[in-house]
Amino acid sequence: MAEMTIKKRPKNLDLTTIKLPLPGKVSILHRVSGAGLFLCIPVVLWLFGASVGSPESFAAFQSVAGMLPVKVILAGLLWAFVHHFCAGIRFLLLDLHVGIEKEAARKSAGVVLAVSIPLTLILWGVLL
Repeated sequence: MAEMTIKKRPKNLDLTTIKLPLPGKVSILHRVSGAGLFLCIPVVLWLFGASVGSPESFAAFQSVAGMLPVKVILAGLLWAFVHHFCAGIRFLLLDLHVGIEKEAARKSAGVVLAVSIPLTLILWGVLL
């Protein structure tokens, strides 16, 4: 039998030293935002049910939604939705082989962040 030579590959297990490019960071944020949205579906449905149940439950919903920690969580959910939507469009275009070159992929990742953050602030201002 022929002997196989196995190359020893360097392993970097220190996650703090890994430098991800911008498209990698957008991809990870897309996954995290999707998981966060999925895990918060029961809470959002409960809040929606509480808001449309009766006038008393709507008043209770308003008092809970007026608290600062709840506003921060709702702002995070809004950002997660907007970022997941924008990054999803980017990934759909990449699946159609639009912008798959290295420089175009970097630019589209920058566009996702440049659009999702201000759009979140605009929507939060409209909803507030």
